[in-house]
Amino acid sequence: MRVPPSFLEDIRNRVTISSVVGRKVAWDRRKSNPGKGDYWACCPFHGEKTPSFHVEDRKGRYHCFGCKASGDIFTFMVEKEGVPFMEAVERLAAEAGLAMPVVSEAEAQREEKRASLYDIMELATKFFETELQAARGARARGYLADRQLPAAVLKDFRLGYAPDDRSALRAYLADKGVGLEQMAEAGLVISGPDIPVAYDRFRDRVMFPIRDPRGRVIAFGGRALSKDVPAKYLNSPETPLFHKGQVLYNLDKARAAAHETGQIIAVEGYIDVIAMHRAGLPQAVAPLGTALTADQLALLWKQAPEPVLCFDGDAAGLKAAYRALGLALPLLSPGHSLRFALLPEGQDPDDLLKAQGADALRAVVEAAQPLADVLWQRTLAGNDRATPERRAPFESEIRSVINGISDEVVKKHYFSEFMQRIRALFQPVVEKRGSFSRRPGFGNGGKRPFKPNQRPWDVPQPPTAQLRQLASQNGFHGGTERRERMIVLTLVNHPGLLHEFLDEFAALEMTVPELTLLRSRMIDCAALETGLDGSGLRDQLRAMGSRSLLDRLEAQAKRLNEWFLGSGAAPDDARTGLRQMIALHRKTITLERELRAAEAALAADPTVENENALKAVREQMSSHAGQEAQIEGFGAASGRPADVIT
Repeated sequence: MRVPPSFLEDIRNRVTISSVVGRKVAWDRRKSNPGKGDYWACCPFHGEKTPSFHVEDRKGRYHCFGCKASGDIFTFMVEKEGVPFMEAVERLAAEAGLAMPVVSEAEAQREEKRASLYDIMELATKFFETELQAARGARARGYLADRQLPAAVLKDFRLGYAPDDRSALRAYLADKGVGLEQMAEAGLVISGPDIPVAYDRFRDRVMFPIRDPRGRVIAFGGRALSKDVPAKYLNSPETPLFHKGQVLYNLDKARAAAHETGQIIAVEGYIDVIAMHRAGLPQAVAPLGTALTADQLALLWKQAPEPVLCFDGDAAGLKAAYRALGLALPLLSPGHSLRFALLPEGQDPDDLLKAQGADALRAVVEAAQPLADVLWQRTLAGNDRATPERRAPFESEIRSVINGISDEVVKKHYFSEFMQRIRALFQPVVEKRGSFSRRPGFGNGGKRPFKPNQRPWDVPQPPTAQLRQLASQNGFHGGTERRERMIVLTLVNHPGLLHEFLDEFAALEMTVPELTLLRSRMIDCAALETGLDGSGLRDQLRAMGSRSLLDRLEAQAKRLNEWFLGSGAAPDDARTGLRQMIALHRKTITLERELRAAEAALAADPTVENENALKAVREQMSSHAGQEAQIEGFGAASGRPADVIT
């Protein structure tokens, strides 16, 4: 029986390779990163004591660096479980919830047609690219120039132009031997019994090729140049190649960057994706002119555990964010959630890039809020909580929404988090006068001024960005990143400490994505080879693509002038310094969590008590850098006077 390749691809998209391989191996918890779909184990195909068997959900592949065994979910079942290929397909199809196809001769012919459609779409792409550079593409080039898109970007995204001609593409494809029926099946022309002469679907539009994850063009999006057309943007119709709700624009290009950074960003449109790319955020994708679908969300989660959804900063953008939130809630699972970034009101990514530059766009992404915070804000905005009777529906709505989460563990933690927020929101009064408890702002004893008829809990929430700015005094957040770099560089220069501190290093919460990736590579090197010296580890890391990062770390270490980071420091001093830095970093992360909790409490209920709590956290953070104690004997092994680690 012959199974269509498209059916096998459907199974691969629905069944992760880690779920199949995980039945036969025990994952190494120190090297594996489940949140990124990255797993290590001892190879099931040959005996070994050190894990060298790698499984990556993003690629759907496994590979052993020892015996060189490699393959996908079907290969694994055939070679490890000894089942015939068709039995493997049937079992995995059932697991994926797919009925086995009945492959008749007609269906085999359709599969062949599907393969030929890729060739037709490639021909159309080249036609549109050529037309953009021809004389009649001048207007389209002007539009793209106004968008400040350089030639390199046009080439990279293969942008083109569909001329204002009802038969230009049809005639071109006919000259290449493409039949009218195939053109219609590819969604390139409009034809039918009631249409005397078939005509081009796309006319006088800037063309954006839409590719599948393998980089093959499967559809187009066309942006109209004339203002008097019914649709500003027009997508290809559903075809054998293209199902709009299952595709993300630019996913083929974004996957590598998403893997490198551990982040993927979903924006609203084609130009938004390109703006992100130009701002140094190539891990950006977009749904195709509609609200995010469950299939598209699954694609995002396959790339990163917490995708960032970036919306325009207007009412429509906020509405789209809430729709996505409603879609995601029932689908949340341990380690998988969303973050939300809202642009300044009235601006999309391209507007912000042109007005304020790449740093402003990146800052919006970095300030993305967790799903839980957005859910809380949405519920606060939609409910009047002036009286106990009105607070009851507020709490009831929260409970109802959280009950919609399917995963019981995630649901439990959401209930715990939100019940704490509700208690903080409706906590008893802060000030007392006589035997009556009062909220600030009531009567003459209130310290916070309120407008007439304004209740304290109706006060607008303080901007998180401003609170964070206050909380970042004395360079606290910069110190966090600095210490992470110091920890990593100490282990690069003293790889002998890697095995000693492996558990602490692997579990350390890190805020810099590129350092997180470097840590993963360092652990891989330590697992695959013992007795590495600093030079050997550097060579391996450079070969794995970390050359520029290592160079930057070395340059920063020279500026910091921290002697114990270097390879010349005695192992005992390096060990002492590393242990102290890890302890300080953990304290830093704990304080940051307390800061976020204090911010949320003050945003939900701006009372004097909550404001004082936030100030107390900020004071701890300010004094944190001065809490380090001088360690007796530190530096002696390296022939130095006693020092203090900051």
